[in-house]
Amino acid sequence: MSVSIPAFLAATIPRAEGPSQKIRPGQTSAANAGGSGSLPATVVAHVPRETVTATRTPGASIPVASLPNLRDLRGWETTDGRTVRYGILYRATALDKLSPDDGRVLTDRLGLRTIYDLRTAGEVESAPDRVPNGVAFVNLDVLADDAESSQAGTGDLLADPVAFKKELGGGKNAATCAKEYREIVSLPSALDGYRRLYMDFPESENLAGLFHCTTGKDRTGWAAAALLPVPGVSEEDVFRDFMLANDQLLPQIKPVFDTFAAAGGDPDDLLPFPGVQRDYLETALDEMRKHFGTIEGYFDDGLGIDATAGDGLREALTTGRTP
Repeated sequence: MSVSIPAFLAATIPRAEGPSQKIRPGQTSAANAGGSGSLPATVVAHVPRETVTATRTPGASIPVASLPNLRDLRGWETTDGRTVRYGILYRATALDKLSPDDGRVLTDRLGLRTIYDLRTAGEVESAPDRVPNGVAFVNLDVLADDAESSQAGTGDLLADPVAFKKELGGGKNAATCAKEYREIVSLPSALDGYRRLYMDFPESENLAGLFHCTTGKDRTGWAAAALLPVPGVSEEDVFRDFMLANDQLLPQIKPVFDTFAAAGGDPDDLLPFPGVQRDYLETALDEMRKHFGTIEGYFDDGLGIDATAGDGLREALTTGRTP
């Protein structure tokens, strides 16, 4: 059994009511312009309409109630003194419980134009994103080539602590996490999905973009961790950004631990699923070095994004040093 992260974070957020544009697996919304599949020669700087929060701290949470772990990738300094651009790319959890009001925050205040969903077909089918009107939707199932992936059914185990312990106890959960972190680096579907994400979002009609999986920390975490070194963000800051998911997610997940305990389960059995650990990303980096040598090799040989396209991606992501 291969499990990414159970979709139990969503249970802690009240389901939004009202009309929405729900997208099914493999479907692309009518708003999606498609993209050319290559970086534009000139990237038009995106200027967000209005900030939700005044903070300029790299990795700081953007307070949108029905969308936990929403963060701008901005603010991280690069080794050459540049800064990751504000308002160009966001990361978050699934948008299946996005309220209509919060959807308008994304479009009217953050300027959101494109959503990139990294989840499996089963996850999208069971909890489709609530896509705000006028926003393009792109489904990039990075685990499509994992025949054993069964994330959509993992939530059922939370109601049965005995079954959960049988399937994932005794260290199996840690092994499951390690397996996924290797797969999201080297599976053909992962290479294809991340390539499409990195090549598509810099197109001016797709800015600003938001990428997510279920809880916004594993598949989403690797998407950010692999991308940030491209403009020259240090490895230390890449790990800092990765670990910030714990600050965003763990408070939301506490009710799930309580419910699991009330059903007779040991909350420790849920570990290490709820948050992230440094060795998760270290496992992914080990897999990347094993297959591709360096992050440059990962982009060039794995993703098919050569140095010229990488330079365009770097320009899309960064701006001059913030005063």
